Amino acid sequence: MAHKWNIFAILLCALAVNGQTSAKTSGPRNLIFMISDGFGVASEALARSYTQQTTGYPSNWGSVLDNILVGLTRTRSNDTLVTDSAAGATAFSCAQKSFNGGIGISADGRPCGTVLEAAKRKGYVTGLVTTARISHATPAAFAAHAADRNMEDLIAQQMLGIGLNSSANGRGSVDLMFGGGQCYFLPKSNKAGCRSDNANLWQAAQSQGFTALNNRQQFDSLAFNASLPVLALFAPSHMAYEIDRNPAEQPSLSEMTAKALSLLRSASVNVPADHPGFMVMIEGARIDMAGHDNDPATHLHDILEYWKTINVVRNFISLNPSTLLVSTSDHETGGLTLGVEPEYAWYPSVLKPVQRSAEVICKELHRMTDRAQLDRHIAEVVMPQYLGIPDGSAAEVSTVSEAIQSGFKACKRAVGHVISARARIGWTTSGHTGADVGLYAYGSGSEAMRGSMDNTQVGGFLASYLGVDLDSVTRELANLSTFQKDFEKKRRHKHEHS
Repeated sequence: MAHKWNIFAILLCALAVNGQTSAKTSGPRNLIFMISDGFGVASEALARSYTQQTTGYPSNWGSVLDNILVGLTRTRSNDTLVTDSAAGATAFSCAQKSFNGGIGISADGRPCGTVLEAAKRKGYVTGLVTTARISHATPAAFAAHAADRNMEDLIAQQMLGIGLNSSANGRGSVDLMFGGGQCYFLPKSNKAGCRSDNANLWQAAQSQGFTALNNRQQFDSLAFNASLPVLALFAPSHMAYEIDRNPAEQPSLSEMTAKALSLLRSASVNVPADHPGFMVMIEGARIDMAGHDNDPATHLHDILEYWKTINVVRNFISLNPSTLLVSTSDHETGGLTLGVEPEYAWYPSVLKPVQRSAEVICKELHRMTDRAQLDRHIAEVVMPQYLGIPDGSAAEVSTVSEAIQSGFKACKRAVGHVISARARIGWTTSGHTGADVGLYAYGSGSEAMRGSMDNTQVGGFLASYLGVDLDSVTRELANLSTFQKDFEKKRRHKHEHS
């Protein structure tokens, strides 16, 4: 990399890792924190080998992430060695351990100030970009405080500053939100709403001055220097997997990121010269969900899109050198293995012809009630057209057909396992694992991140890089309720991942 590093800045960040900096920084700086949810080192190897074999790249070729690998992140939560996304993201946002399910709260259940909230209070422009619901666990942990990750009615309100009397500007701490999850911003009286009450947060956001967008055309029409705040939600729930995404309907993660960075930069430079810059969290959320489904081709395509997003960020940094990129994962999902006994091999080419996710396939299959019709559709359409398997066996057809009788999750895993078996890919779980995950950094101050870091140390580094005080925000939040009225834990989304 061609940057000439400022020795003082490097020293400052190096001390930050050990918690030895003050909260002061000099000059504007930008922080782009990226979370590849559920993405482990085996997932990186899967995408790398696939790319090498399908493009003819040599065996020593490395991805855009391989080139900025600086270490590993340790992922455990406060109450278990295997974290969920809520506790994992809270470790990054608050630099504290929480229990699985806790959003922006410490291990004792009290709200903790997040790096995004603290950044907003110091004058940074802030943003959240995700392919999940914007109120889902990872983005929520940066801008909300809830005793249970499924309290998404409460989380959506807090993201707009509703109920947060200590918000920096009367409308919450987030200037830009891109993702899915519009249903939690609409009242239950609306057919598209999934709230338990009749609060209309879409209207509330607009009354606060947000430009509110919900389709691709509006996104494309949004100028790259448009005024903030902006709320753009492109799906009722999660956005589509990259393998299924209709580009006429939804932007990709890389497209959302490119526009978000332009908007944030524009907002941060069109202010007084002493403005500190911007902070944004960008999540490749559906990498994780494909891992839960043990769906290797879908997992792969979301990783490739994440790589493209990393390239967008690196190009941005080349033009804006006072910017740091940190990328890591909250945990690994699926216990992915490349190669299963007895062979010492796996076959990336099996993934290339796959056209649809197991999720989309199983939604289609669940609409069929006649078993003979179902088996015929799997054999004649699903196998050859969707999965690229022209010689599907009767046993493979039966595996998928019988799994449907056990429910949607079983169907998705069965489809994923048919592909995985042919590619010699293994999975140990449909949940998370306690494995370490990759830590990547690039740009101003990245030399300070080296080796194995606990997830809370990563969070501490982010706060120190920005020169923000998390404790002061925590004190402001001391009397905040983290409970949603009339919440029932069973009111969680069907087929939800964690």
